[in-house]
Amino acid sequence: MLWVLAKLLTLDGLYRCGRFFGTLEWCIHYKRRRVFARCLVHIFGAELTAASRRRQTLAHFRLSRCDKIFYLIMDLLPRDTVLARFHIDNRELLERGVARGKGVYITLSHHGAHHITGLCLALLGYRVAGVRDRKEGSIRRFIQEKYDRKYPEFRKIRFIFSDAYPRDIYRCLNENYVLGSALDVHRSREAHQKTATVTVFGEERKFLTGTVQIALRCGATILQGFVISEPGFHYRFQLLGPLVEPGRSDETPHVLVDVMQAYAENVEAYAQRHPAHITRM
Repeated sequence: MLWVLAKLLTLDGLYRCGRFFGTLEWCIHYKRRRVFARCLVHIFGAELTAASRRRQTLAHFRLSRCDKIFYLIMDLLPRDTVLARFHIDNRELLERGVARGKGVYITLSHHGAHHITGLCLALLGYRVAGVRDRKEGSIRRFIQEKYDRKYPEFRKIRFIFSDAYPRDIYRCLNENYVLGSALDVHRSREAHQKTATVTVFGEERKFLTGTVQIALRCGATILQGFVISEPGFHYRFQLLGPLVEPGRSDETPHVLVDVMQAYAENVEAYAQRHPAHITRM
């Protein structure tokens, strides 16, 4: 149905349909709307007016619906159409990291359309790997099978489960992959996962440090990435960093704390600039 609408209305018309259905969802799904509004209050406090809060909440619903629509039809779109809607800010940071030959680790957060970004990076010719939860939704698995048939590059993406042993992470960085994982977790799901305490949104949180430690040991370039959803199914991947001098191999507590605090401050700044993109607090 989405593909037929895209053929009849073009992708821009389908994007407007997505915004319309996102608005309907905003009107109906009052519980989710209330939860998101509480997140905004937690971040901005009293400085955010009620009108601004409603506007950002509506934008969040529209953005989420459009991201899901594009994700569902990417396997039906020509490669050039997909790549024309993907843009990388500070791409030279990624290129320099890959040129060093020791891998690139991109620290992510639970905000933005990472699944779209990973596929687009693979289509651009990067060797991509990602650390994710072992539990995957049935719709996500179904779409990934579609991608496998459509794009040979997708079959080359390595997925590493977060509860697995870290040898695959070492292997990916040593083979000069672009590895991404989200460090802002609510809780440690495994006893062996290492964390560091940082200050973010005015409170102390524990973020994962294990992959950062491995990247330091491998001498990889450590960057930070954020995904911005723009009108018309356009996606901008913003890269920051390096978070630590490339090639620095010491993983002392002081270095880790500095890296993780810089990461947390960037996450906070991103959420304040793009509040509609928040998907997890």
